[in-house]
Amino acid sequence: MISLLEGLVIGFALAVPIGPAGILCIRQTLSFGGRDGFLIGLSAASADIIYGAVAAFGATFISDFVTVEQHWMRLATGLLLLVLGVRVYRSSSAVPAHIKGRANHAGMFASAFALTITNPLTLFGYLAVFSALGVPQTVESRMTVILLVVGVFVGSLLWFSMLAALVLFFKEKASVNGLATVNKVAGSLLVLCGMVALWAGLRGFHNPPP
Repeated sequence: MISLLEGLVIGFALAVPIGPAGILCIRQTLSFGGRDGFLIGLSAASADIIYGAVAAFGATFISDFVTVEQHWMRLATGLLLLVLGVRVYRSSSAVPAHIKGRANHAGMFASAFALTITNPLTLFGYLAVFSALGVPQTVESRMTVILLVVGVFVGSLLWFSMLAALVLFFKEKASVNGLATVNKVAGSLLVLCGMVALWAGLRGFHNPPP
């Protein structure tokens, strides 16, 4: 049980910084409702549990692969962010009631998952925290590690659920013009994140790790 709580705290803490997935969660909640915001969180948490498992179980093959190929992964993340950012920026602020239920849930889930799983910083964050806590050396059983990883998933999902609920609360007070502004701000932020990811990926080719 202690491992489950530790994982919950770790997953929650690493999910709190508002990144691309958080921006998508806010935007989708405002445009389509809490269910779509929760779906983004579920997708991001699914990617978190994969990298959390890699870090906790010490899967060196995957971590080594991510370390070596992180520049390509950042380029892929950057391109995806640019496409999403432009689409969000140009999207309508108001979504007609009769099409709200027709949102491309599979596409949203895949996009948020791809954003999280192709970001090498996600894995490095879990590796750093687990290493600092001495998790790989102190685990006594496979079940302990499993509980830790499940806790990571629950903690990450808890944060995104709280974020979607908070946004949904303030959505009722937002005007149409306010929602249009949110789309432009969210789209601009996603494009900015994409440019940073592309710059980091390209810079890595000129300065490869030793």
